[in-house]
Amino acid sequence: MRGRFERADKGTIFLDEIGELPFQAQVRLLRVLQNKEIERIGGFETIQLDIRIIAATNRNLEKMVQNGDFREDLWFRLNVFPIMIPPLRERRQDIPALLQHLISLKVRELKLPQIPEAVPDSIDMLMNYEWPGNVRELSNIVERAMILSPAGPLDFSNLIPCKEKESHELVTHSTATDNLERLISNHITKVVERTKGKVHGPEGAAEILGVNPSSLRGKMRKYGIKHGRRFKK
Repeated sequence: MRGRFERADKGTIFLDEIGELPFQAQVRLLRVLQNKEIERIGGFETIQLDIRIIAATNRNLEKMVQNGDFREDLWFRLNVFPIMIPPLRERRQDIPALLQHLISLKVRELKLPQIPEAVPDSIDMLMNYEWPGNVRELSNIVERAMILSPAGPLDFSNLIPCKEKESHELVTHSTATDNLERLISNHITKVVERTKGKVHGPEGAAEILGVNPSSLRGKMRKYGIKHGRRFKK
């Protein structure tokens, strides 16, 4: 029977959570990477492969190599063209778009008749959370909210761990809207109000939102949000 590597011949195979591979499996994968060949379980014939491998992990493989938990030679073979994707907590500006995408995706998966709306201020709660489980945790929370309230509105208040909710107070309430641009504008406005118009530097709006100050100023110009000397609460 042809395995996954053999079926991926002349194509690409994606290996998720590569950092979880036991040492024996690492040795076998190294052979595939170095020699582009495999043997079927119980077989004697060596099968040549023309294959491209994409691997992903949320672990620090370089540190695992230093600690002896991951083979150094395999690390060098995998690290040909690394692509680093920041965790969700470092790109909070993506959360509104991700939320809309995940809701639309889960509507199809759950076969719901319509797209439910989120409770007002839900975007603030999601953007203030640290997301230790990254995008998968956001996806799970969205799905759980839709299972509990398939017709909406989606309430995330009881789905975010209490410790995180207590450490990030919501300062104001936004009006209900399904307009993504309005959600982003309202959230930026509230953060700027919290910082009294300060954008750059420690405890500035850019630091709180986890975005580049220049990018934030561009967004503020787009939405007509005042800051600095022009800011008046």
